[in-house]
Amino acid sequence: MRFAILSLGLLTGFLGLVLPADAEDSWPSWRGARGDGSSPDEVVPLQWNVQKNTIWKMSLPGKGHASPIVWKDHVFVVAAVEDRRVLLCLDRRSGEEKWEETVLISAREPTHRRNSLASSTPVTDGDLVYVSFLDGDEMYVAAYDFEGERRWEKRPGVFSSVHGYCSSPILWKDKVIVNGDHDGDSYIVALDKNTGEEVWKTMRLNRTRSYCTPVIWTIEGRNQMVLSGDKTVASYDPDTGKRHWVIDGPTDQFVASLVYNGDLLFMTCGFPQRHMLAIDPRGSGNVTKSHVRWRTRKDPSYVPSPASIGKYFMVVSDSGKASCLEAGTGRLVWNQRIGREHGASAITVQGHVCFVSESGVMTVIKPGEEYAEVAKNELGEEMHASPVITRGQWLLRGEEHLFCIGAR
Repeated sequence: MRFAILSLGLLTGFLGLVLPADAEDSWPSWRGARGDGSSPDEVVPLQWNVQKNTIWKMSLPGKGHASPIVWKDHVFVVAAVEDRRVLLCLDRRSGEEKWEETVLISAREPTHRRNSLASSTPVTDGDLVYVSFLDGDEMYVAAYDFEGERRWEKRPGVFSSVHGYCSSPILWKDKVIVNGDHDGDSYIVALDKNTGEEVWKTMRLNRTRSYCTPVIWTIEGRNQMVLSGDKTVASYDPDTGKRHWVIDGPTDQFVASLVYNGDLLFMTCGFPQRHMLAIDPRGSGNVTKSHVRWRTRKDPSYVPSPASIGKYFMVVSDSGKASCLEAGTGRLVWNQRIGREHGASAITVQGHVCFVSESGVMTVIKPGEEYAEVAKNELGEEMHASPVITRGQWLLRGEEHLFCIGAR
């Protein structure tokens, strides 16, 4: 057993998880309960020092770019240890390991240099934890209880990509949903969260790898699961898998998830061309020519997911240029280099936006008409996973360690 080294949002928002009142401080999925990186936390420090403010530091058994997730005092994180894919449960208060389970033994698949063998962030509903990996040429999904017992496993479809695998599962009502865009017959699949049985499977139109994690919003009474990929941006009914609307393009491959400000959806992509779009989500059918409100090609991101905060839309490019745009019009407010390579997705908290570079530097910015840098915080390790906030503390996954940072 390893031990640690001790030293509310949009009204129309993300409804995939219905959190009980006593779990409002949890971070149950990639980018949090709303799926957009926003946190209501009022006390987490915006400026911190890794030597002075580290509460505990946990040595991880293997590599992975997946974020940790939190439910009350349970922290779950996945890693790849040689040919094993493992799920760990830690005590949130101390960082002490509660258990480690080998989920899967599988040969190492080819990956992009910015990917890992454990890049898919788990998701939990407070009863079970759902994980997803690649097993040879098949997607693998499994459910574990909080004691580390596997409840079910499923291989819902083929998955083939020279860049590896990383789409994180999401929850909606009684379903766990995973994006299967790959270099073959692409699909999105919904499984019964209690049994793993297939509920629906929607085939996509094209055969192109993408890694976008879907996000679900209820917009004017219509449940919309939105994602980019398959050479499109599209919205689906998460209950049935039926498509609401689609926008062609604007490129081939996508990684970043979309965000929503209560009026417009915002997306950023991609490869080989890079674009940012604002989309009116109220359409039906093919809305390529009717529902794109603005677009720009100046310094979008490919991997990091963006942020919506107040009247602004904010993004950091993979090369480290941060941009602030007026959400309603696409007007560029400012553009500023803040570092070099970025892969983690943005966090919004206490009216600020936090971007984390792959060198482990967190830049905290106050949105506004001029660039206003509030803090630069250095972790001291490479960092690819997106940050997590829980109960006034940061959980930051470095290359070798999981850090808990906050006021003592």
